[in-house]
Amino acid sequence: MIRLLPHQEACLKQLEGKNRVAIYHDMGLGKTFTGSEKMIQLGAKVNLVICQKSKVQDWVDHFNEYYVNERPWCMVHDLTKEKAETIKYVFPLWVKDAEEHAFPHVYIINYDLVFRRPALLKLKNFTLMLDESSLICNEQAKRSKAILKMQPENVILLSGTPTAGKYEKLWSQCRLLGWDISKKVFWNSYIISKWVDYGGFMQQVVTGYKQVEHLKKKLSEHGAVFLKTEEVMNLPEQIEQKIMLKRSPQYNTFVRDGYIDLGDGTEMFGDNTLTKMLYARQLCGQYHQGKLEAFRDLLNSTEDNLVVFYNFNGELEALDRIAREEGRTPGAVNGHQKDEAEGHDILFVQYQAGAYGLNLQGFSNRIIYYSLPLGKGSCDLWEQSKKRIHRIGQNKTCFYYYLLVQNSIETLNLERLKEGQDYTQYLFEG
Repeated sequence: MIRLLPHQEACLKQLEGKNRVAIYHDMGLGKTFTGSEKMIQLGAKVNLVICQKSKVQDWVDHFNEYYVNERPWCMVHDLTKEKAETIKYVFPLWVKDAEEHAFPHVYIINYDLVFRRPALLKLKNFTLMLDESSLICNEQAKRSKAILKMQPENVILLSGTPTAGKYEKLWSQCRLLGWDISKKVFWNSYIISKWVDYGGFMQQVVTGYKQVEHLKKKLSEHGAVFLKTEEVMNLPEQIEQKIMLKRSPQYNTFVRDGYIDLGDGTEMFGDNTLTKMLYARQLCGQYHQGKLEAFRDLLNSTEDNLVVFYNFNGELEALDRIAREEGRTPGAVNGHQKDEAEGHDILFVQYQAGAYGLNLQGFSNRIIYYSLPLGKGSCDLWEQSKKRIHRIGQNKTCFYYYLLVQNSIETLNLERLKEGQDYTQYLFEG
């Protein structure tokens, strides 16, 4: 029998009578159960859950365990296992059957398949639930366009970081909540920006925000409930430690000349901004011998289990080799493998594959950031990654070690990530 916690009960009470809601609860507060219970309350016979690819099986298992086996309530379908043609011809029949069936049906699919399944646009009178709804922040993305074209009767948004660090990215979620405000009016009301000339190309740059209290009030009126972990429970202290390393001669040469030959057949040409950033990050990571040795020193400083976040395959190869040389038993979570924490004493996690969803509070209380995420959604990935160990069930102080090359792209990136976190955290303030 499912027993909801007091804060989950309070949330559902607050959302009574609303059919479009956003449960913006901090990571670890059980949004999965709160959202599922709200789905039951809404009572639609057809329910569509959209989540990340890595979370599809978790949602299937969740509904089967708690809503099929424990208290028969629904039938569960994994749409990722069906071919496009099957979805096109068979899915409408499933939906028709669901409308006439005694039990509701729950259909689960990942974000990147949504726009490839046009049959989903024919759905009506259904409940749409988006897990990690911040993933539709870019309304121009194919998945966002497809979702915004849907015609759900009910909407449930779930996210611990709804803004991905930036308020301007809330607009698409506001639309799903039924807030009839144009993007232009939204920006004029809440976003401070200026136009900057980048070599003849004008680009709008966000410089700040305004009327944030009014924005929070409007979100609340449209079914958004914000909740931070510390408001409902006491979690262990979080301690951050920066380990600063000198810039390597190779990094200095590349920054100065935009080119370097590493002597092992690897040449780096920084012929545009993107490649410059890519190679600068790699020179601060897998090619920085001082950082690799600092990682070795960290391994030897503790016998505790460790979680290590990284970006590039080259980093993983170098880190895995060091871990094995030091007698560790490493595992990895990335796009090619998903090792369980059990049986390992160090877990290498690639951001896109493991920053969301992993529950590692029982495995470790220490995270090493060998390198940091950069680019779209990086603030969200970084915030989510910290919560892999700092969540319900953790009873030890959590330590976060940042291996940083001083006065480099890494230190600038960390400053930007922290600014993005501050923007997100303000929305959660009472």
